[in-house]
Amino acid sequence: MADGQVSWFERLRSELRRTTGVILDADRQYSTEARLAPVARATGYADVDSLCRAAFIGRNREAATAIVDAMMTNETFFFRDRAPFEHLRDSILPALIKSRAATKSIRIWCAACATGQEPYSVAMVVDEKARQLAGWRVEILATDISQTALNIARAGAYNQFQVQRGLPVSEFLRHFVRDESVWAVAEHLRERVRFEQANLLEDFSDLGEFDLIFCRNVMLYFDQFTKHALLRRLGKALAPNGYLVLGATESALGSTRSLSVSPRCPWLARKEDEAAAPALRLVKG
Repeated sequence: MADGQVSWFERLRSELRRTTGVILDADRQYSTEARLAPVARATGYADVDSLCRAAFIGRNREAATAIVDAMMTNETFFFRDRAPFEHLRDSILPALIKSRAATKSIRIWCAACATGQEPYSVAMVVDEKARQLAGWRVEILATDISQTALNIARAGAYNQFQVQRGLPVSEFLRHFVRDESVWAVAEHLRERVRFEQANLLEDFSDLGEFDLIFCRNVMLYFDQFTKHALLRRLGKALAPNGYLVLGATESALGSTRSLSVSPRCPWLARKEDEAAAPALRLVKG
């Protein structure tokens, strides 16, 4: 038992929920210890209990960061679930090109981007529209809480299994180059994406306003209160008539009146222009 008869696992569950929103099930102590034991050794602690005490009682930032990095799932692959990217190509981007014609500017945010496959997938779809977007400013910002995941994403280097998982051959041949034992994202694609560290539980208003937000398969690990609070803040971060794309089993329905949810695509929402449409409506698409 740790300080005050609180076990390291209970302290970890509490702190992980408070700082990241992730709910760690009570029956996962042994699997969690197996995951964190190598982290404890690598950072010079005798055991997982010592690591957690340093992170959560001693407020050692290095130890806390190592724990968060180890506990984040970071499950991702190129064009995951396929449908959102087809919708991006066929519906969302054409709509934004039409509605943003006056400014010729589109801002896209991939929140909780993990090791980068999602923002690079978005960038590939944007690249398909290069001719229509000539002279436009298209910004793709990708963020994650894990610095380790971001380092991988920035490097843009993936092994054979990772590039084969979800990546169409045509996109692979066009956007990747061989670099010794890995496949590297080509420079023309990598320069489209900017990576930054951000925690979705903290204030992200300084990131500005976006025309499109991808925040997929993140809220699966949150409780209902945290989910709704995040959806409300994501709604505020969207420009009028902007789009929010969630995971295949997620929906913004009922979270905030500013977001209209598609009946055919519950994972897709649009920010209403409040001056024109203050009430929640279902959107077609």
